[in-house]
Amino acid sequence: MPSASSPYFTRSSSSSPRPPSPPSAAGGQLRVLIRYSKRVVKPGETMFTPGVSGHLADHALRCLSRIQEFFSRGKLTDVTLLAGEAGEAEARRIPAHRLLLSAASDYFAAMFTSGLKESLQEEIRIVGVEAQALEDLVNYCYTGSLEITESNVECLLAAARLLQLTEVVGSCCGFLSANLHPSNALGIQQFADLQGCQDLFDRARSFVLDNFVDVMHSQEFLLLSPGDVAALFASDDLNVPSEEVVFQAFVAWVSHNPDQRRNQMQELLELVRLPLLCPEFLADQVDSLPLLREIPSCQNLVMEALKFHLLPDRRPVLRSQRTKPRKSTVGELFLVGGIEGNNGTLNIDSYDYREDRWVSSHCLSSRRLQFGVAVLENRLVIVGGRDGLKTLNTVEGYDPKAKIWFPMTHMNTHRHGLGVAVLGGPLYAVGGHDGWSYLNTVERYDPVSKTWSYVAPMYAARSTVGLGALNGKLYAVGGRDGTSCLSSVECYDPFTNRWASCSSMTRRRGGVAVAVLNGFIYAMGGHEAPGFQKPMDVRFETVERYDPKTDTWTLVASMSQARDAISACVLGEKVFAIGGYNDAYLPLVEAYDPDTDTWTKMTNLRSGRAGASAVVIPRDGPQECGSPLSATDEEQTTSQLSMSLQTSLSQSQLDVTTQKGGSTKLRSSSTSSTSSSATSSPHLISRTPNKADPPPPPTSTKPGTPPPPPPTSTKPGTPPPPSSGKLDTPPPPSSGKPGTPSPNPAKAGSPPPVPGTTGKSASPAPK
Repeated sequence: MPSASSPYFTRSSSSSPRPPSPPSAAGGQLRVLIRYSKRVVKPGETMFTPGVSGHLADHALRCLSRIQEFFSRGKLTDVTLLAGEAGEAEARRIPAHRLLLSAASDYFAAMFTSGLKESLQEEIRIVGVEAQALEDLVNYCYTGSLEITESNVECLLAAARLLQLTEVVGSCCGFLSANLHPSNALGIQQFADLQGCQDLFDRARSFVLDNFVDVMHSQEFLLLSPGDVAALFASDDLNVPSEEVVFQAFVAWVSHNPDQRRNQMQELLELVRLPLLCPEFLADQVDSLPLLREIPSCQNLVMEALKFHLLPDRRPVLRSQRTKPRKSTVGELFLVGGIEGNNGTLNIDSYDYREDRWVSSHCLSSRRLQFGVAVLENRLVIVGGRDGLKTLNTVEGYDPKAKIWFPMTHMNTHRHGLGVAVLGGPLYAVGGHDGWSYLNTVERYDPVSKTWSYVAPMYAARSTVGLGALNGKLYAVGGRDGTSCLSSVECYDPFTNRWASCSSMTRRRGGVAVAVLNGFIYAMGGHEAPGFQKPMDVRFETVERYDPKTDTWTLVASMSQARDAISACVLGEKVFAIGGYNDAYLPLVEAYDPDTDTWTKMTNLRSGRAGASAVVIPRDGPQECGSPLSATDEEQTTSQLSMSLQTSLSQSQLDVTTQKGGSTKLRSSSTSSTSSSATSSPHLISRTPNKADPPPPPTSTKPGTPPPPPPTSTKPGTPPPPSSGKLDTPPPPSSGKPGTPSPNPAKAGSPPPVPGTTGKSASPAPK
């Protein structure tokens, strides 16, 4: 045993003398077991405790350092690794130690300890690994240090996967992830798939989808296989401002090698959602493309898209995967205000459909409850409501991009619990409560003249009413009239300025949520007021769907939980039901898919909320395929598409520029986003500027204007008679007092019109 004066040990600072060791049977000294002291030993420090032998803190490092010396000098090595394929005359020889290789690599541990023939060989050839990569990794086994660069990362990752050096694999994947760029992302994705690195593959795939607008201009995109291009085009997560970008990518890929890729054109064009292209782009850019005209199956797909725009009444029948918008093109959902935990909230939350997450980034300018919200010119319009003391007639606008609030013209009547919707340009405020009476009056805001004017009142007074716009008409659904909840439904035609009764829902629904999708109206949840046999409100989880063509209501799949005061909207061909109340404020968010008749739970709100307003601001770009066209727009579109159908099929061949691909080179994160490969795919199709819809004609507000003759039929879904296109305006109420009855509407069948109000409410703040 070494003495206390040994250079490897130092005596403890304790003044106690070291006790003598007991004699052994042979007259010698007993060996004392080495124990680890609880005291922390700093690097380079040694310790010695009386009666207990000390230990060297950096013993392992000293030993490894000596082994490194032996390795660098080629001493005591017992195996030689040969890098390169069999038969190569000059293979790099790397002498090493079996024990250390086995300790660092599971691959070598299995080779040298499993009785394989390599365990007895002095020379072992490692096939499929570049010589420099193998030498670098063997050095890593000895030193724990490795330099990863753009030039060696792929070779190192492939070799480390083979040798099962998991730490090196993770570092290489992290390096590639940090250096993803539009010019190399597709190559990294394919490389990760080849190496079985799922995490790197997912990151590269996400980068490609998020940055597809830039990726499509890279040389790597032009060299993709048809299957890889199809996988991109089929993804709902493809981040593009409009479907025009996808069509441009399709043309660029086909034009890179048209002779060989001609047979894949139909398969890929089926994945481009042509019906979502604006009519002008379809007529000017798609239908006139010679490559498509030469293939009948591709021309049939173009004809399908043209019919989708020419025959809007048949859109529900023509629906398919090609009419389903991608998540990036559906717009942005805003959830405005509401009540959280018995307190009104000023928050305006937005929903990221691609990420399925909620973000709070805006606030109301002032306290306001039970208001209406609509979207005009991509801005939020907040209408009416209550501030806790009184009912409001004020109107505010909000620009989410500029984050600016601005005042707008006040309504003529104070209203809360109203319904708000945009129909053909003007905005309508329907029903509600003025603080004293339930209202059946209706006001219309003209965004051109910036004025409010009264139109024909409803048959029934309605508060907490559901309102939807469909096929150029307004539908007022359910609500409360001060006596009970309502199941009745009314339909307003702005061209005749009349309301007509529709089939009633299967049950009474106050506080009902309404959404319009694919030619149907959905009524969700709500409650029925307490009665003799029902001392408490009864809330519903059921959902009904109205078909205006047959004037019938049909039950569809129910929500997971009964609730009222739901916020409803349509996003991405799905109906969203957000929040609500059922003895508690709910954070629940569900989405209904009409194709499968099922509800799917989405990410919940950050806190329970009821009575909020949900609206969607569309993305900047072409007009959505599902949005109704004005009479002028539809006439112009029909004319353009008809001319396109009559265009001669004999046109000159498309000029094609073919380029040879090069090897993929990794880009560091500091490299500029503009790459030389961005110009390798010339723009064969120029994007057509979006044409702004012509503003609607100013609304006549002249008092005393008589309504036009009644239509021959008041059945919902029947087209109105020919009109001059001007919205007729009845005279406003004779008295400025809120709740004063408006002129009775013209009779449009039973039941007869109801006066403007139904009497005083039991309390100034209805439910």
